[in-house]
Amino acid sequence: MSVKRIAMWSGPRNLSTAMMRSFGARADCAVSDEPFYAAYLAATGLQHPMRDEVMASQPQDAERVAADMLGPVPGGKSVWYQKHMSHHMIPGFPLDWMDGVTNVFLLRSPERVLASYAQKRESVTLADVGFEGQAMLFDRVAQRTGRAPVVVESDDIRRDPEGTLTALCAAIGLAFDPAMLQWAPGQHADDGVWAPHWYGAIFASTSFSPPDEAMPVLPSHLGAIADAARPYYEKMRPYKI
Repeated sequence: MSVKRIAMWSGPRNLSTAMMRSFGARADCAVSDEPFYAAYLAATGLQHPMRDEVMASQPQDAERVAADMLGPVPGGKSVWYQKHMSHHMIPGFPLDWMDGVTNVFLLRSPERVLASYAQKRESVTLADVGFEGQAMLFDRVAQRTGRAPVVVESDDIRRDPEGTLTALCAAIGLAFDPAMLQWAPGQHADDGVWAPHWYGAIFASTSFSPPDEAMPVLPSHLGAIADAARPYYEKMRPYKI
């Protein structure tokens, strides 16, 4: 059976979990939630919410996780949607496994990301929101394949879920499935153990919500991070579908 492995690269608070819900609603698709998270925490020593639970729930060896991403698909499905945070791929973590998957980059404006992220964590840095790592991985895929990878913007998905997801599926060689437009509420079996801290809004959802039209006004310290993130965002944005 031919298998389609999709590595969706984003930062936090970027519609990434809603996209995992969307692909998980397909009967042919398995999903994995941030499989490098425990390895990232183990390597960096960072103190994240529910750190101990995360560390206990996943392999902490990045080499093992990388091998798993190319291994058997959970449930024997033909599509495997892997939700990845770009900032988890710190220097020294293996990247060659990326050559064996279809890499897609999910964007959201720095202002919206930071406004959402700051509601969950008091301390925020540029590294936490993943834009620099996302651009680095984007460049790597482009250099290895000779073309820009697929890019999709979260606001476009929220504004026109069916149209944008149809275009995304076509761009990665996958048939669109209308089941992607709705999902069951609440916690899902494939959610990371950290879900109760981060996924409250997703637990209450059954579909993509309309976009927030007004851009948030950030305090100065978050505005400075948004300014630093913007060049990375603008570098990838012209390639969006």
